[in-house]
Amino acid sequence: MSFAPALRAELIKIRTLRPLLWGLAAVLAATVVFSALAGLDDSSAPDFDPLFTTFFGVTFGQIAAITFGAQAVSAEYQGGALGLSLAAVPDRGRWFLAKTVAIGVPALGTGLVTGVAGLVVGRSVLGSRAEGLTWAQELRGVAGCAVYLALMALFAAGLTAVLRSGVATLGILIPFLLIVSFVVGGASGTVAEFLPDQAGQMVLRETADSVLGPWSGLAVTALWTAAALGAGAWCVRRRDV
Repeated sequence: MSFAPALRAELIKIRTLRPLLWGLAAVLAATVVFSALAGLDDSSAPDFDPLFTTFFGVTFGQIAAITFGAQAVSAEYQGGALGLSLAAVPDRGRWFLAKTVAIGVPALGTGLVTGVAGLVVGRSVLGSRAEGLTWAQELRGVAGCAVYLALMALFAAGLTAVLRSGVATLGILIPFLLIVSFVVGGASGTVAEFLPDQAGQMVLRETADSVLGPWSGLAVTALWTAAALGAGAWCVRRRDV
């Protein structure tokens, strides 16, 4: 089977597995709700960043994104589904590429909708406190939100292909994103800025005292994702079903 039919087959799987669709919906819901809640805090801290506050919900929306990526791959390891997929697409590299694109495209589209919705809601809640934001910063926030969420979904997909378990992947990534990354960040300074979540979220900040800029930070996250997908592709090609 060539790449195009393989991709169509993988997209059909995404559309027909209800938990995956709910996962994408949760990306939007979690991001918008937590962005609104962050905007309601009217404390005037000296390090207040209106752009990051507007997109603060991405911190929680990314949990839904990695869940989507992990579930999309882990479903192949249940009930012999991977064997059937590889029987239809014997070229394992081609199949994994199709799976990756089928995860990345809807994640990117959902991330774009999420970015627009988060901007509208966040700015509405912040009111006059967001007046200093420029259209270029807002556009960067929307685009960065979309790319970041897609990268995190793919990062989880690659790790799941290595571990062959969505539960194991989420058991590692969720505590890491919500707890470990912040603890390490407070203790190690500059080193933590190169972690996948902290680096990627630089694109959502108006200004930041960091060695990474908005797009270079996102590039670091892309490198983490590429490494995870590369390891996942290697495991799919080398392991038995």
